Amino acid sequence: MISSELNDCDYKKLQRSKMTERIKISSGTKWETVVGYSRVVKIDKVIHVSGTTATDQEGNLVGVDDAENQTTQTLLNIKRALESVGGTLEDVVRTRIYVTDISKWEEIGKIHGKFFKDIRPATSMIEVKRLVDARMLVEIEAEAILK
Repeated sequence: MISSELNDCDYKKLQRSKMTERIKISSGTKWETVVGYSRVVKIDKVIHVSGTTATDQEGNLVGVDDAENQTTQTLLNIKRALESVGGTLEDVVRTRIYVTDISKWEEIGKIHGKFFKDIRPATSMIEVKRLVDARMLVEIEAEAILK
């Protein structure tokens, strides 16, 4: 009887592991291996996008001294990250916006609003002293749930 209970338990673990496949996507930046994170992690229908900034495909900062351009580039990067695992901006349920100057909340918020006008995820905007590159003004995280 004990062995059948163990087998049943093992079967349940196996079923659970099949349902919770973890997909990790890297952007290839040097920081991912140093810090130990992935650009995107997807488990089942849940997608987490790490803090994202306004860098282009070559890793160059877009929109130096321009919070609106940085916010736009950041959200385009998040869109691409979501698409890499089958998601879209419409699947986003939460964003967190980190800014180095809260007085620019309205211009940053307006760009966020253009991307999420009809989606309207839960969000927070938090002022931080500095981001990893002093020229960065905005960093955004996103969480999504696939339909």
